[in-house]
Amino acid sequence: MTVSVRDVAAAASVSVGTVSNVLNRPANVAPATVERVNDVIARLGFVRNDAARQLRAGRSRSIGLIVLDVRNPFFTEVARGAEQRAVEEGLAILLGNSDDSAQREGSYLDLFEQQRAHGVLISPLTDDLPRLARLRDHGTPVVLVDRQAPDGSFSSVAVDDVAGGYLALRHLGESGRTRVAFVGGPTSIRQVSDRLAGARRAAAEMPDVSLEVIETEALTVLAGRAAGEGIRARPAAERPDAVFAANDLLAMGVLQAITMLGGLQVPNDIALIGYDDIDFAASAVVPLSSIRQPAHAIGHTAVDLLLKEVAGGEDFEHEQVVFQPELVVRDSTRSRR
Repeated sequence: MTVSVRDVAAAASVSVGTVSNVLNRPANVAPATVERVNDVIARLGFVRNDAARQLRAGRSRSIGLIVLDVRNPFFTEVARGAEQRAVEEGLAILLGNSDDSAQREGSYLDLFEQQRAHGVLISPLTDDLPRLARLRDHGTPVVLVDRQAPDGSFSSVAVDDVAGGYLALRHLGESGRTRVAFVGGPTSIRQVSDRLAGARRAAAEMPDVSLEVIETEALTVLAGRAAGEGIRARPAAERPDAVFAANDLLAMGVLQAITMLGGLQVPNDIALIGYDDIDFAASAVVPLSSIRQPAHAIGHTAVDLLLKEVAGGEDFEHEQVVFQPELVVRDSTRSRR
């Protein structure tokens, strides 16, 4: 038999309103009463009906977070930052992995809307945002994560990936590398295209440096290994002397392919730099240079922006927070000079 609030109130000899206050505003109730009501709750096995409560409140205490690939430690750290901030406000993070699939992304958006989520944090697949606009129009606030809205119509927190791509390519050129391959994809992902755009801008400023693009189907270690094997199979005169990988997972795959069979070395034969500066980058067999993103701060800030939008009312103005990336130099790009 389901135990109700009325059952708890009767067993504790208090009103239904007092039980409600113990559950939601315990500071407003005498400590002895709180203890008595909680003892009855534990004895009877009462479980609060959050579904009914969120119907009354209009939204739940959960925030939906949709990321491109939960296997990527960068997004894991973003989720940790979001969770830390959410817990401070008595909220919970529900994590969804779109896995670079528009269909899965849409399914999670539908689910979070049906569950009356407190809000949604999302790293969307594309700049096509009408589905997110509809979700917001229906009463669920949305904040973009690791992405900016082109027209500023959403609050967002991101890193300047064009600047990050520029830093990476400039570093390779200044380290004496002249034939650079950009490994990453699909380029329909905004972060990838922005990092490539920054690399191209830096290459254009260095007449001795050429830049080729090796597009991958995914941002994974396996995709990086496939790209690295293709590079390794080329004649020496046709191989790049440096690789800029669109993220650290790709860079780890490239590193494996180049070094596992012997004969080629990083950085003596091919310098290598990644992006994100995940924990594994520093502990790789050849410590990996990378472009650092403040992943934890991105998640933390995204929840802050969401809370502002929830509390903002009609006068709320969307805010775009852009962090600057940082070049982290390790052994994989040691200078030839």
